[in-house]
Amino acid sequence: MTATMNDTDETVLWEAEFNPKVKVYWLISAVLTSLLTIFLIPLLPLIAPIAWYVSGLYLKSHRCTLTERTLKVSRGVLVRQEKTVPLDRITDLGLVQGPIMRALELEAVSVETAGQSGPGSLVRLTGIRNGRAFRDAVLKQRDMVAGGEPARLTATTQPELPQEANVQTTLIEIRDILKRIEARSTSL
Repeated sequence: MTATMNDTDETVLWEAEFNPKVKVYWLISAVLTSLLTIFLIPLLPLIAPIAWYVSGLYLKSHRCTLTERTLKVSRGVLVRQEKTVPLDRITDLGLVQGPIMRALELEAVSVETAGQSGPGSLVRLTGIRNGRAFRDAVLKQRDMVAGGEPARLTATTQPELPQEANVQTTLIEIRDILKRIEARSTSL
């Protein structure tokens, strides 16, 4: 979790790593799908090695980078897919872990955004190492960006303010957020 600069001069806060066990998960999924499709059962000896090879290429293509203001995701072998999700548009990051994933100690992080069309998540990242820590880091950075605070992943705590000061501070933060939203909508 070191801060570096990427090609767009934006500070990288976290470069996600993917667990190689995700290949096993994808292979098991392919085999189970083949077994459920009766006419593919005879082709299993051919499908399994191909699925293993392709899943390795697919895993190598995965990139997920948390920057100060965005979450950048890219993946794909034949069809390359790249998405840049502004942190202030993220509404939730969920963790998914089915029975096979639990057995392989894998997690999937699903990213949901405001204004996304259709059901389900905008991005689903299967096999991120330290998925919970990654999710928490993204949510913390999102809160800092949305709150207008300096965009840095630091473990600072604010001193406890009296209740009246908390209400006033919260109202000021809400006012500032509304001003930023208004400024964005008028610039569009």
